Amino acid sequence: MITNNHNPYLLYLVTDDQQSLTTLEHVVREAVAGGVTMVQIREKHGDVRAFIERAQTVKAILQHAYMTTGRHIPLIINDRVDVALAVDADGVHLGQTDMPVTIVRQLLGKDKLLGLSIETEQQLIDCANLPIDYIGLSAIFATTTKTNLITHWGLNGLQRAAAMCPFPIVAIGGINHSNLTEVMAAGADGVAIVSAISHADDPRQAAADILTTIKANQ
Repeated sequence: MITNNHNPYLLYLVTDDQQSLTTLEHVVREAVAGGVTMVQIREKHGDVRAFIERAQTVKAILQHAYMTTGRHIPLIINDRVDVALAVDADGVHLGQTDMPVTIVRQLLGKDKLLGLSIETEQQLIDCANLPIDYIGLSAIFATTTKTNLITHWGLNGLQRAAAMCPFPIVAIGGINHSNLTEVMAAGADGVAIVSAISHADDPRQAAADILTTIKANQ
């Protein structure tokens, strides 16, 4: 388990690609103020220019946070290596049907973060020798954000994965205040949050409350 002081995965915001650019900007700015430790931009509509615009907007927010507070919050791009390179993001998060990890690592270089979604125990076993930095274990619980899920790991599955996996584990899927304590206790190094922050009335307070709960259970 990595420590709080060296754990960028602790509170990992994944943006909602259904939200407008204006709403996205508001959510990210407020969530950063609330303490999120990493931000992943997701864009599933295939519009590369829109993806780059969203990524540049978020990057500017994260750069401002660094200049004003000294907090480096990594910017991760979902799926698209070309977008990550275009905006000089801090890394890429891949799904199982995206570009192969070894090729992405060659394109990104050794200093960028590379995450991989893991949906089955076989994928968990296979990832051990891949040039990645962390895994996203998906999904811990049922969620409306992703409907094409192979596995609901549950807390027991997360605990097994934590015992097997050589990389930090970001738990994703249906995570909120009602189960956050149990998820961290089961061995997650951090949690990826979409709705509980992006759809909150007050994203800043939502992020702060989640972070407080996480740190209380470390």
